[in-house]
Amino acid sequence: MPVPLVSRVTVIVLDSAGVGEMPDAASFGDFDVNTIGHVAKHAGGLDLPNMQSMGLGNLTHVEGVPPVTQDTAKGSWGKAAEESMGKDTLTGHWEMMGAVVEKPFPSYPNGFPAEAIAEFEKRTGRKVQCNKPASGTVIIDEFGEHHMKTGDWIVYTSNDPVFQIAAHEDVVSIDELYAACETAMEICKEICPVGRVIARPFIGTGKGKFTRTSRRHDYAVKPHKPTLLNKLKDHGKDVVAVGKINDIFSGEGVTSTRGTNEHNLDGMEKTEVALKEDTNGLIFVNLVDFDSAFGHRRDPEGYAKALKEFDDFLPRIFAAMKDDEVLLLTADHGCDPTYKGTDHTREYIPLLMYGKQIKTGQDVGIRASFTHIAATIDHLLLGNASEDSFAPALFD
Repeated sequence: MPVPLVSRVTVIVLDSAGVGEMPDAASFGDFDVNTIGHVAKHAGGLDLPNMQSMGLGNLTHVEGVPPVTQDTAKGSWGKAAEESMGKDTLTGHWEMMGAVVEKPFPSYPNGFPAEAIAEFEKRTGRKVQCNKPASGTVIIDEFGEHHMKTGDWIVYTSNDPVFQIAAHEDVVSIDELYAACETAMEICKEICPVGRVIARPFIGTGKGKFTRTSRRHDYAVKPHKPTLLNKLKDHGKDVVAVGKINDIFSGEGVTSTRGTNEHNLDGMEKTEVALKEDTNGLIFVNLVDFDSAFGHRRDPEGYAKALKEFDDFLPRIFAAMKDDEVLLLTADHGCDPTYKGTDHTREYIPLLMYGKQIKTGQDVGIRASFTHIAATIDHLLLGNASEDSFAPALFD
């Protein structure tokens, strides 16, 4: 039968929840990586009945989450390979919405060029300390007290192409921090390209007592071409962004944005609220805790608990859905918390589908590109069929 138009598609990105290394993972420095699989092994098994019913255990070996059959499944499944030459946040999300990144963003393993730092100091009137790849929570413990005494910026990066600026809220106002990020973006465009500049405000009285606040703000470059978000907006569809989605796309194609306090639960609750609203189009969600709080910090125990928290919440998402809409759970890359270092890992991403009217127990296979997500949403919302759409597998 022809694929019927649906009223809404909700895409929830479990940031970094990869399901096994891609064939080219070694060329990205990744060997034997599998974010969800290794989290499950480390935990001695996971209890995720809702994602199990959608086919999570059919994508990779997940201890405690066995495969489902066509008779026992409540959803359908598949996985997708990344076509772009990268494993960062922007690249993954942009490709999901149809924009492949053929030339990877550069990274700065030795910190940013002296020329860029000098210009940043000159334009902002403050000195810079650190300037190296680092974990954000570790770096504020290392440099936070010095920052409080001197007012010097804490600038750091990672293998993700980001220029991050940390500052204590009692030392540097939020307005000054945000203005500094805008200055950094201008400098990076001139000297050292990055995908994002990130404001990282924190509070606390000293080492071991510092915590980052919810007033993080990402300044991202715009996608290099229009994405599905632009197309949906141009066709009068709602594009509701939850979490850091609006920042990732620099607002392009977004009609309504709902920021979060960076915790998964807040993002889930805002998603539930969005589902109960009378919108027509796309709800696009990023749950960042998986990546920032547990993947990068190499905390498999925390990652396992976060997966359980999300799975326990899923019935509320299911219940809030209209009869004629589709839910897709996916990721943007991997970040195996059992692997060395703190970087993302080059992995397949899950495609877990649920809807009250879609077929269950369908395996849509290994898709050659994240862009197949965009093709499928385009098919479901606007009726534009293509060979990359897996929508036909979801309907009789």
